[in-house]
Amino acid sequence: MSNNINDLRSALEFLKTIPGQLVETDVEAAPEAEISGVYRHVGAGGTCMRPTQEGPAMIFNNVKGHPDAKVLIGLLASRKRVGALLDCDPKRLGYLLKDSVANPIAPVVIPNEQAKCQEVVHLATEPGFDIRKLVPAPTNTPEDAGPYITLGMCYATSPETGTSDITIHRMCLQNEDEISVFFQPGARHIGHFFDLAEERGEALPISISIGVDPAIEVSACFEPPTTPLGYDELQIAGAIRHKPVELVKCLTINEKAIANAEYVIEGEVLPERRVREDANSNTGYAMPEFPGYNGPANPALPIIKVKAVTHRVNPIMQTCIGPSEEHVSMAGIPTEASIISMIDKAMPGRLQNVYCASSGGGKYIAILQFKKSMPSDEGRQRQAALLAFSAFAELKHVFIVDEDVDPFDIKDVMWAMTTRFQADRDLITIPGVQCHPLDPSNNPKYDCNIRGTGIACKAIFDCTIPYDQKDRFRRAPFMEVDPKHWLPDLF
Repeated sequence: MSNNINDLRSALEFLKTIPGQLVETDVEAAPEAEISGVYRHVGAGGTCMRPTQEGPAMIFNNVKGHPDAKVLIGLLASRKRVGALLDCDPKRLGYLLKDSVANPIAPVVIPNEQAKCQEVVHLATEPGFDIRKLVPAPTNTPEDAGPYITLGMCYATSPETGTSDITIHRMCLQNEDEISVFFQPGARHIGHFFDLAEERGEALPISISIGVDPAIEVSACFEPPTTPLGYDELQIAGAIRHKPVELVKCLTINEKAIANAEYVIEGEVLPERRVREDANSNTGYAMPEFPGYNGPANPALPIIKVKAVTHRVNPIMQTCIGPSEEHVSMAGIPTEASIISMIDKAMPGRLQNVYCASSGGGKYIAILQFKKSMPSDEGRQRQAALLAFSAFAELKHVFIVDEDVDPFDIKDVMWAMTTRFQADRDLITIPGVQCHPLDPSNNPKYDCNIRGTGIACKAIFDCTIPYDQKDRFRRAPFMEVDPKHWLPDLF
């Protein structure tokens, strides 16, 4: 049972029991763009430039410059694999997470001597300390600003309320003991915690846990309003696993970290200190982001001053490709849960399912499967779309389909759009709404009528049948048979 998973290593052992879900190589690979270049062909998928595909997770056992470490990439780059790891039907993952938010289990703190993440300790005060040599952080492309931690679970506490939160941020290794961190304005709680600390002239203690139970990685990607300020998303992971996440006190800062992580970086976000993200590369780019484009380097990012790096013996560095299917899983499934929760409260029983599609990176597109059961349900499907925008502000396009259309099959969705949609009556546009700054079309350079970066025209594509015309749009019926009778090895 996948419920026996409690850390990254048990997750990998579980995947080894499922054919085609995990591959390894002993051929040497460099962290500098080569690992991601290989995996782009093996299993990245998502919005990566073609050719790419959805495939197995991959472990690189021979990492150039890091003889005692391995690099894992693409663990969550398949919805089927996420379902297996979370012990859930892949099409019901949104419902699993919705129920987990509603039934949280708080984390617990265990003694330091029991923490696997502190088996090996490197202090920044030691001679020769260099995070770039200790942590095999890859670059995705030759244009990246530098080595990036893409799957670091950042844990920090509000200096005002004492509540803690876990989120994932873009972090670039800048030198031997400094890491830049990108806090998207208004989007993550830890960014707010840092603002509060900086106003006081104080540093914000922060831990970065890398290589953890995948339930934690998915849970960390929830956003308001589903998880408001003060809600620790580790409670969601606890609910998924039916047991609390174990934390441990850090050794050099007043903060906690995930006790069975492969790596933990302990540090402080410094007040009034900023660094240009590409100060070492001067490429003008940060790294590939989920829409499929290279993100621009930020001219001034906060700095994490590293105090220590702790890790397990023979640690596994976990990373992902920014535009890969892995981002779709981590961002999209919590978004689905948020949309389901919002719509079910307003109109229970009508929403059948939600899919935040790969082509939107898990953030920009939502497909709602909606059932109209009576004449008065006509029009409610569009109200549901508006609620979806309320549940997740970064959504750009919402497609609505009937219950006979599979929202997880984009070909089926496009069929519905072709035969059940007329743009002059079924396209609803909402201009001038804040969306996401990484969409390059949400920019005044694209259209002079756009007032600022990140402002978009949201759209609803109503591909549902008018209730009084359901008989006209009945799909051709086929005989119900069990294909296993004819092809037992295929089905």
